[in-house]
Amino acid sequence: MAAKPSSLLIFQPRLNLRLKPFIFSSTSLAFSIILRIPFPKPSFFGNRKFHSSLSAVSSAQSIGDGGNGGGRSGALSPTLVTEELQKIDVNPPKGTRDFPPEDMRLRNWLFNNFREVSRVYGFEEVDFPVLESEALFIRKAGEEIREQLYCFEDRGNRRVALRPELTPSLARLVIQKGKSLSLPLKWFAIGQCWRYERMTRGRRREHYQWNMDIIGVPEVTAEAELLSSIVAFFKRIGLTAADVGFKVSSRKVLQEVLKCYGIPENMFGKVCIIIDKIEKIPLDEMKKELKVVGVSEDAIEEMLQVLSVKSLTKLEEILGGGGEAMSDLKQLFSLAEKFGYSDWIQFDASIVRGLAYYTGIVFEMLFQGFDRGGKLRAICGGGRYDRLLSTFGGDDLPACGFGFGDAVIVELLKEKKLLPELSVEVENIVCALDPDLQGAASRVATILREKGQTVDLVLENKPLKWVFKRATRINAQRLILVGSSEWQRGMVGVKDLSSGEQREVKLDELN
Repeated sequence: MAAKPSSLLIFQPRLNLRLKPFIFSSTSLAFSIILRIPFPKPSFFGNRKFHSSLSAVSSAQSIGDGGNGGGRSGALSPTLVTEELQKIDVNPPKGTRDFPPEDMRLRNWLFNNFREVSRVYGFEEVDFPVLESEALFIRKAGEEIREQLYCFEDRGNRRVALRPELTPSLARLVIQKGKSLSLPLKWFAIGQCWRYERMTRGRRREHYQWNMDIIGVPEVTAEAELLSSIVAFFKRIGLTAADVGFKVSSRKVLQEVLKCYGIPENMFGKVCIIIDKIEKIPLDEMKKELKVVGVSEDAIEEMLQVLSVKSLTKLEEILGGGGEAMSDLKQLFSLAEKFGYSDWIQFDASIVRGLAYYTGIVFEMLFQGFDRGGKLRAICGGGRYDRLLSTFGGDDLPACGFGFGDAVIVELLKEKKLLPELSVEVENIVCALDPDLQGAASRVATILREKGQTVDLVLENKPLKWVFKRATRINAQRLILVGSSEWQRGMVGVKDLSSGEQREVKLDELN
């Protein structure tokens, strides 16, 4: 018997290439007919050498018998089907995404940054079902959300919906836990959300959303903390106040205006939803919608005047300095100065947010020098929602939070050329030089994995040229070859793929 090759000899440029035989059978031939896959004609077998005489005989016999294998029929020899199967659309449903490895690396990088910021701010992670009761999202959400719900009746005749956002689920969980919770709560979640909406750049029908919420703190310090966490995230990924910034207001500003004109409080949510469309629909159409819900023409003109205000000084001239709105906003801007992000924030009375449950401070994070008419939608938004829990039958608690989608920020990072290069990286690739040594290679891989190292184990009898190509593709740091002569001496061949250095290492010294 000829001597088996050493792993160190295999490292040399002259490589022994091996080809695995391709074995045909009646089953594979029948399958090709079913799927209309081009397949070699039977005449191909004329001078072909097979892996074994048995496979050659069985293949030739299958072809000679028209695929029946010479007599016995069953699962291995199906009746040939000539009807062409209808092809399915291999693209994901419109508005949704696949995440192949390169996209998954980017998603994991983004989520890891979400989690790390949440962790350093002392927040705990929670999650909720993607499928919720439809009532959870239509009781007090907003007209737009209702129209965009993916909702249906399940087999138990229950109305359910794919969640369009995370805050109502958070409220449900808080009510469920009740007095067993120790306040304040600082919770965060990263979850998939669904909305059937018109797609634009950065807007899909499914997206992942990062939420941070503080439950049980009535002071504006909670909003200031949340804004600080978002700024910390942007700093982590390389964005500055020149790239993005907050526009901040309070719904109490509008409340004070509407009170002057006798608009009842139960109309306030509807008015805010209409006002939120201020840059989405023509002004005359917005005025018409406000009149329909009972807002007088004088009140509309007064609101429009207030909504155009861009400074707290001007707002104080209109409202005076004694109301809750001015007090909250002044405190927030003072805290922004102390937190160190005052250059990231500016007042804009037109920010009201489209969800009906907001009650106080509201904010949006925008980009391109605060240009709200830019090509992308708001990066994130949030505010205070002190009366949401009672909507679902619970006792109200002071609360505030934000939602931050994954789609817009990725588009912005592309535009700014700040997306990281995230290639796959594996520390070791392990290969047996002989099929009989596959078990030994598996042992080597196990030893390294138990030490916390990443290992790509070559699972087939591949030529070494293929192994080197794979090592390059996965950015492996080391190639570990298990050869017969080394293994008999309790050693393996190790090649450093960056320096080219190669050596033999004892198995118990492999690190």
